[in-house]
Amino acid sequence: MAQFFLKGLIIGFSIAAPVGPIGILCIQRSLNRGFRAGFISGMGAATADMIYGLIAVFGVTAVSNQMIAQSHLLGIAGGLFLCYLGVKTFKSKPSLAPQLDRSNSLISTYLSTFALTITNPMTIIAFTLIFSGMGLASSSSTTTTSAITVFGVFSGSSLWWLSLAGGASWLKERLNADKMEWVNRIAGIIILVFGLFALLNAVYN
Repeated sequence: MAQFFLKGLIIGFSIAAPVGPIGILCIQRSLNRGFRAGFISGMGAATADMIYGLIAVFGVTAVSNQMIAQSHLLGIAGGLFLCYLGVKTFKSKPSLAPQLDRSNSLISTYLSTFALTITNPMTIIAFTLIFSGMGLASSSSTTTTSAITVFGVFSGSSLWWLSLAGGASWLKERLNADKMEWVNRIAGIIILVFGLFALLNAVYN
């Protein structure tokens, strides 16, 4: 059983690790609002990864095929949301004082990264290919081993976001207000570029 958890752990960590728009957003929120906001952002992405892992490992082809068929609309929706977050991040004002996030603020923080990850059709394709390549989506897999694998995916993804948010929070103590403002601007521009690229890719492909 341990080998299935370990495989899932490696898959979850590997898929989460490349720093894209979600990673930039997690870093920016950790720097501005502290570890909790950054980690909650990552957990939204980890939850979406877990759902995609469930689809891949249990072979829910109808769901995955439907999502791939709607990749055009999902790409546009995700691109527009990224552009919105990019502008919002660029315009946000930094605060070096500790911030107490209200529960509704943390919920929106979680949902924003969940929505961005779940609307990316490339994620389900990546999971399906990886699980098939490692023999984890075969009919010989039992419900128990499949569940352990998916739990490993969630754990691996969560481990990455824990590390990223923790590292960014540690760095926060070494930045002043001016540097934090530049962090917001640079992060906003990067996220906006990702959004524009996603829109162009969805429109012309």
